[in-house]
Amino acid sequence: MGCLFALVALLSPRLAIFLLWAFTNYVDRAFNGWIVPLLGLVVAPWTTLMYVLVDAPAGPIHVAGWIVVGIGVILDLNSWAQAAANRT
Repeated sequence: MGCLFALVALLSPRLAIFLLWAFTNYVDRAFNGWIVPLLGLVVAPWTTLMYVLVDAPAGPIHVAGWIVVGIGVILDLNSWAQAAANRT
């Protein structure tokens, strides 16, 4: 089941966040409320997905977790840069 989720996350981070939100309590444990995850779903899906996967199962985030979240930020910036390059 984990490999199937990894494939879904690789193809569509927004779908992966939605599935986590609908079928687990990971998003609720990682965030207080629903506004920040919804904004993350729309604006920065990779960062939100990495943060949820790092924070929810283990609790507080340590150095390696922040590195994974940083990779999510880089993936989001890459997505935005590719979208901007395709518009011109």
